[in-house]
Amino acid sequence: MIRGRPPSRRTVAAGLAAATAGALAGVRPARAAFADDVAALAPALAELADEHSVPGLAVALFDPVDGIATVTAGVRRAGEAAPVTPATVFQACSISKTLAAVTTLAVVQTGAVDLDVDVRQYLRSWTLPPDRFGGRAVTLRRLLAMTAGIGVPGFPGYAPGAPLPSLREILDGSPPANTPAVTIVQAPGRGHLYSGGGYEIVEAVLADAVGIPYGRLVPGLVIGPARMGGSTLDQPLVVAREPDLASGHLVDGTPLAPGAQVMPELAAAGLWSTPADLARLAVALCDALKGAPRPLLRPDLVRQMMTPVDGASYGLGGAVSGSGEALVFHKDGHNLGFHCHLVVAPALGRGGAVMTNSENGEALIARLLPLLAARYAWPPLPDLAE
Repeated sequence: MIRGRPPSRRTVAAGLAAATAGALAGVRPARAAFADDVAALAPALAELADEHSVPGLAVALFDPVDGIATVTAGVRRAGEAAPVTPATVFQACSISKTLAAVTTLAVVQTGAVDLDVDVRQYLRSWTLPPDRFGGRAVTLRRLLAMTAGIGVPGFPGYAPGAPLPSLREILDGSPPANTPAVTIVQAPGRGHLYSGGGYEIVEAVLADAVGIPYGRLVPGLVIGPARMGGSTLDQPLVVAREPDLASGHLVDGTPLAPGAQVMPELAAAGLWSTPADLARLAVALCDALKGAPRPLLRPDLVRQMMTPVDGASYGLGGAVSGSGEALVFHKDGHNLGFHCHLVVAPALGRGGAVMTNSENGEALIARLLPLLAARYAWPPLPDLAE
């Protein structure tokens, strides 16, 4: 619990500067044998992509000894020749929530927020509607674990060029927002209820507590220190990045025009990334648990991230199963035209990220991840559905 006065904005700014200055020393390159083995998966990936009518995909695998290696297959947009490459950016969809959890814990490190106090203590720009169900406090821990009883499970996005709502309009469900108001629909603390709306409350809490908009806060606290150089929260994506863009596709293979929905709900669904960048984030968390110098997060905060909350099977920003060396932390994601999944075995320092540019990607990922787990000695995977 926070005691005494909350930290001043100056104190928070100093903490953010220290976090950026303590950036990771760099990502070790993949060892040749590992990189070659991962590259050898390309024909199998192409076969899976063809079988599931997925135009393109990319996979990044990581190992504590062998580093990070990426393999790709297919094209960025159906009917065009440009291939998916390791630099191709996909919508990371709900893996944005994992990034939001890491960002929140980075702010916790500065002392600006506490995971276990009522978030009304921090909110200035918006008022959380009252709890009509007699539940427990709505805290950052419960919002990140989706046990706060908050509604609005997901967001459909906006057509390029359409008016975009502000964060306040998203939370209030007022035009031009295309989703209902974010409210408490179940007793907080009673159990897991998937909620993108809860992550938009997190976005507001962090911005109000620190005095920096979420879209500017994340790069300095997480994207920069974790060396996620291909990642951005730009919504819409800036024109300069468009040559690297993977276009989303519908079930029948039709590309989205011009490439993807715009997702102004940054904490819930707004991240553009590459599988290698998601792997870098995972490696940073694993390294912190091992006691690496200048960690992205304190080890105790990473352990809290990967601990279930309120008796559910969800930690902070992802699902959790198993324990010890068999513990698996994972998060799937789906925006219109994209499916992706991140798997982390933190005790082993192994895992991977898969990103696809198709509504058909979910079935491909469900086939692929168990094969990767067997090949690269991951723990047994749980039911990957959330």
